[in-house]
Amino acid sequence: MWQTIGHEWAIDQLRQSLAGGRVAQANLLTGPAGVGKTHLAWALAAALNCERAEPPCGECHACSLVRRGIHPDVTLVEPDGARLKIEQVRDLQHTLALSPVVGRWRVAILTEFEAATREAANALLKTLEEPPAHVVLILTSVDADLLLPTIVSRCRIIALRPVPEATIAQALRERCGMPAERAAVLARLAAGRPGWALRAAQDDTLLQARARDLDSLEEILLSTRLERIEAAERLAKRDDLGDLLALWQTWWRDVELTGLGCDDLVVNLDRKEVVTRTSSHVSTSQASQVMRGLARARARLLRNVNARLALEALLLRWPRPS
Repeated sequence: MWQTIGHEWAIDQLRQSLAGGRVAQANLLTGPAGVGKTHLAWALAAALNCERAEPPCGECHACSLVRRGIHPDVTLVEPDGARLKIEQVRDLQHTLALSPVVGRWRVAILTEFEAATREAANALLKTLEEPPAHVVLILTSVDADLLLPTIVSRCRIIALRPVPEATIAQALRERCGMPAERAAVLARLAAGRPGWALRAAQDDTLLQARARDLDSLEEILLSTRLERIEAAERLAKRDDLGDLLALWQTWWRDVELTGLGCDDLVVNLDRKEVVTRTSSHVSTSQASQVMRGLARARARLLRNVNARLALEALLLRWPRPS
């Protein structure tokens, strides 16, 4: 059982490849944070080393070890702080040079590879070009465009799309025992990200943090130029700027959709009054420009530009509704 929420087309593609013995040794899973990239990467790792006829079975010894994160042939590499460093890649390469201990494949999962330094990315390139016969690499990134073209060109790309709201709501009801009404609300707020929805169902602080971050957006929208510069300096100290800007993108998308008369597609239903009021003062083209600016700012932050300057450039271009 893949146990993945949504992404049936991607699972079918992977299942067919495994059944046909066509294992891609370099894979790149892309999509928004919380959409399910890392979960699918772990499921693929289990499928590669599963001991049953229809992998991943979820019950054999290998699947159990992968589920608990202790399979000796599956290695997880995450950013060390804000960056994934060359030392981490070199350590991984030493591990991958060894034969599998108990499984058929040595699998390496490298998450948030957009956070890799250029040195780390270049170091991994040699392994991607000529991976050992027993190695499968699985990289994840929010966007392939944030990686070196030489990295992307050597990977099978699986671009995960936002999961339908109804699918997320059903998973919340079945997995968390959540009442239908609350599941529907949380599924809408998730904006296609089942991982975020599951975390929010178990941790109320996520919803509290979301509320504070949207309060901050609405305050900045009505602030002066000087206040926006001060806000940029304050926000630049945050470690989760990428997540913050992604949330703000959903709010501005709601403004654009409302301006286009598509109120039924609004994600942030608890902010609908402010969104509607803003859409009456801000044109859809202005809202679209703000969203493009947010996307550019996120890309620049991943390239390690000065966060304060990037935020200043972003916030000073926002329209100020009367």
